[in-house]
Amino acid sequence: MDQEVLLAIEALQFNNQPYIELDNSWQSLYQIFNSAQDCYINENTLNKITSKPIITWTHFSHEEFKTAIDKCNNLSTPSLNHISWKHLKLVVKNKKYLTNIVNINNVYITFGHWPAHFKELFSIIISKPNKTLYDSPKIFRPVVLLDTLEKLIEKVIGNYMQFHMISNNYIYSNQLGSLKQWSTTDIVTNLRY
Repeated sequence: MDQEVLLAIEALQFNNQPYIELDNSWQSLYQIFNSAQDCYINENTLNKITSKPIITWTHFSHEEFKTAIDKCNNLSTPSLNHISWKHLKLVVKNKKYLTNIVNINNVYITFGHWPAHFKELFSIIISKPNKTLYDSPKIFRPVVLLDTLEKLIEKVIGNYMQFHMISNNYIYSNQLGSLKQWSTTDIVTNLRY
């Protein structure tokens, strides 16, 4: 006997009523969002926040780029322009080319410009192996290809920002997720004390 298997979907609810139609869902979101409009706000809370000094952005160094690229996997898929980490590592071994990359990046930061080709991506949807049915979105995994040089610049900027945020106490002491040189042991120790 064949039985039809239905996916378990829980409808959105507002005022104990299910909202299945898109218009109803938007209406409930609008009402919930705007319900906070008339709530009392204690503006003195903002006065308790300590101000932090403004940090001036210094130019990047050759070492920052070398450190960031050394940690990149040579087996990663190349970008749309077919440049892989392996290729880029060969390029930055030449001091002249590395200097050009660092100088170009410093100009991007100074003028607040991000090139259009760095914003382009190519996405591929890959199915996960060994699944019995491929009837659900979670069975598939998107893979996004970005420009390799853009990813390198983002890594350097991320490292730079993380260093300055930690060294200037901009990050709350209990925030340890995705921070370099922190482990599960540090998290447990922080919870105990």
